[in-house]
Amino acid sequence: MSKILEVKDLRVSFHTYAGEVQAVRGVSFDVEESETLAIVGESGCGKSITAKSIMRLLPEPPAEIKKDSKILFNGKNILDFNKKELRSYRGGDVSMIFQDPMTSLNPTMKIGKQIAEVLMIHRGLKKKEALEEAVRMLKLVNIPNAEERVNQYPFEFSGGMRQRVMIAIALACNPKLLIADEPTTALDVTIQAQIMELMAELQEKLGTAIILITHDLGVVAKVAHKIQVMYAGKVVERGTTDEIFYESKHPYTWALLNSVPTLDTEHKSRLYSIPGTPPDLLKPPVGCPFAARCQYAMPICKEAMPEETSLSQTHKANCWLLHPNAPKVEPPLKKGGVQND
Repeated sequence: MSKILEVKDLRVSFHTYAGEVQAVRGVSFDVEESETLAIVGESGCGKSITAKSIMRLLPEPPAEIKKDSKILFNGKNILDFNKKELRSYRGGDVSMIFQDPMTSLNPTMKIGKQIAEVLMIHRGLKKKEALEEAVRMLKLVNIPNAEERVNQYPFEFSGGMRQRVMIAIALACNPKLLIADEPTTALDVTIQAQIMELMAELQEKLGTAIILITHDLGVVAKVAHKIQVMYAGKVVERGTTDEIFYESKHPYTWALLNSVPTLDTEHKSRLYSIPGTPPDLLKPPVGCPFAARCQYAMPICKEAMPEETSLSQTHKANCWLLHPNAPKVEPPLKKGGVQND
């Protein structure tokens, strides 16, 4: 498979009255055709900023994508695109599903018209053809009575149905890459599972590559081929799904995994939470960004940033514990992702 997207040394800052917030600090990764990459981490780690940078949706200013950053789509740097090229790129080659479908959909427009509008702009369809295609798209995302639903407004749909509509709009132009930013956040667990299954089914049918942005490792276990863990604007560990779940090496990844409840979680047990708070990115730490919250931190962790260590062809992590002279540490045993009282 060939690489459809390559992000190289992406650095994004926001210029505020308090100073420069370094939101994304040297992120690099690639996505291959028909592949799902999950980007996981706590709120504020830079994962959504990374996604919006790929779509060129950040307001510039106050946002600034640094000059040495590269976002290559099929070998072309989208940071050099003009307005016409960006219009074709957004919605045509790459689409995005946002967190809250109610704020993304126009409450005053019928669902069919909103899907048809995308088809008329990017595929040049006539209004009648576009509306017919809108019905087909609603059927594709398993919305019943699509012929009637196409004439309804967003408020007449449930949260899960609205998210399906957002997926239909995103897939209307057969994009090569779909970015899903927390697509299941506001949904209950049953609907979450349905949405993730739907995205996996559509990927199999259409061959679309997916970048899944989430803070919940439990959501990505069955759908992601690769996972990269972000913290304080940096990627601290990356690997295949099996490598991250069963052979992870970074203490932050261990903490995220321990935060996921499992079927073994005991009734009235206290869920595990990571102590402390993320660093202030107005003044990023010179060493490992997780050092202040890490129970295994050594003096070197606060003094210098660890280099990326290659653990396999696909598995890499940035941690001083991987240095040959570091003490050997076993990951903490997880008991259902809980701390028992």
